[in-house]
Amino acid sequence: DVDAIAEVVRIFEDDDIHHVAGAVDPRYDIEVVGLELVQADLEHAAKRLDRVERDAKGGGKELVAERDLLRKIVPALQAGRPARSVSLDAGERENAKTLHMLTMKPMLYVLNKKSGALNIDAEGGPRWRELKDFLDSSGAQYVVVDAGVENELGDVHSDEKSDFRRELGVADGLDELIKAGYKLLDLISFFTTGEKESRAWTIARGSTAPHAGAAIHSDFRDKFIRAEVIRWDKLLEAGSFAKAREKGWLRSEGKEYVVQDGDVMEFLHS
Repeated sequence: DVDAIAEVVRIFEDDDIHHVAGAVDPRYDIEVVGLELVQADLEHAAKRLDRVERDAKGGGKELVAERDLLRKIVPALQAGRPARSVSLDAGERENAKTLHMLTMKPMLYVLNKKSGALNIDAEGGPRWRELKDFLDSSGAQYVVVDAGVENELGDVHSDEKSDFRRELGVADGLDELIKAGYKLLDLISFFTTGEKESRAWTIARGSTAPHAGAAIHSDFRDKFIRAEVIRWDKLLEAGSFAKAREKGWLRSEGKEYVVQDGDVMEFLHS
């Protein structure tokens, strides 16, 4: 039961690391894994449809709705297409979550390169153009990461990481991966700050203030009174919550306030 799937796809040549197909072909790798996921979903969905077809004859509306949903999805899977490609209305998409289908999940492709090796993106040849065209035409989200470098930098102090990346000529792949994951799942961050620590909290875009508060503690949702809110950059400019309050930069927001990415919040509850 996951919210999304990140598939790591090799895009570098290295004679010391054998590829099961004998040659590095990232588009082929993506298609093979995609087909395996479709087959896994088809096996699960076909069995479930057989059972629901029998039970729905004397069952209620929920069983009939599930049967009709599976009747839409199973033919697509049989044709080799992912469940997410099926046109569903909002209610059907919500019901589809109970099926736990892998190909209904949004996909993020993590294109794994290797420092010092022949990387397909740097080569810019037919394989890279074919991969790019395939990803762009399908609307797939992807990010290029050097997993080996990220692993080596895992224990390096954050202040030194930028210097190492500059020397190696690689971007902050982990940061890009996190951003891509947030975009894929439509997530945002808000912040809380105090004398001892400042902290980021992850919530779904469109969450109201009480639901955002629940990420910290259920009391902030159930006993919510109001929240004091300021943008992170304005808080940095002010220097502290107290100074921001003196300047009149804090906003008092109620239960209907939709939290924005980068808000700094202080919750008041009963």
